[in-house]
Amino acid sequence: MISNQKTVDRIVEVIRWTFLTFVLIFALFPIIWTFLTSFKIELDIVTSDLQYLPERITFDNYVAIWTRSGFPTLIQNSVATTLMTLVICLVLGSLAAYGFSRYQFRGRYSLLLFYLVLRMFPVVLMIIPLFILMKNLGLLNSSFGLALAYTTFLLPICTWMMKGFFDAIPPELEDAARIDGCTRLGALFRIILPLARSGLVATGVFIGIAAWNDYLFALMLTTGVDSRTWPVGLALMVGEFQLPWGALSAGGIISIIPVMILFGLVQQTLVRGITAGAVKG
Repeated sequence: MISNQKTVDRIVEVIRWTFLTFVLIFALFPIIWTFLTSFKIELDIVTSDLQYLPERITFDNYVAIWTRSGFPTLIQNSVATTLMTLVICLVLGSLAAYGFSRYQFRGRYSLLLFYLVLRMFPVVLMIIPLFILMKNLGLLNSSFGLALAYTTFLLPICTWMMKGFFDAIPPELEDAARIDGCTRLGALFRIILPLARSGLVATGVFIGIAAWNDYLFALMLTTGVDSRTWPVGLALMVGEFQLPWGALSAGGIISIIPVMILFGLVQQTLVRGITAGAVKG
């Protein structure tokens, strides 16, 4: 009986690792394929016979996209817009989440439900009203205006996520701080937010990725190279009679490098924030 159970456990373990290996290959294959394509010349990309490895390695695609397409400016615009979106969402979202978590007031649950209802509608429905609003305020073709547009659909996510982390922190901790003379905001910044730093990191990563990869809002609310972000710049490289696969692949690889660096820096904190909530271990 024990031998049969061990055999079953081995079979289950083999199936589990086989499935995980398949998922890993399935997830990494597009990235690896894009990476290899970025080192190919155009003649080796579109061929009758499928070529996995580049026969002739070239760095011309990286040089071309960096020097001829204004890619450094696009990256700078994306970084500036993403950082401003992060600051606005984390500041406003943390304050709103703290209010929802600690205060009981009329309409609290209705307002929280309203935040969820906002996420049910496609963001494309907000394009025309936002375009008119940004035009009247003179915020078109600006990183700050684009960050405000991103906030309209990312702030509810930030509020809901941070509320969950604040709910996991015992209110007695800030009550003790207030007895010692700390104000409500002082308790928030000195007690609650340090304990919720894993939640801040996890929320910030999700918001940052959404702002970094957005295409629709950036396309509609920016028209010049000085304010355009990298997803729009990459998409506009596709012409009516031209599809530069090599340059597009190189641009894709360059654009995901900041995301990979970010994940490498906050990996442990991010995992703690997702799995353990906001309670300090």
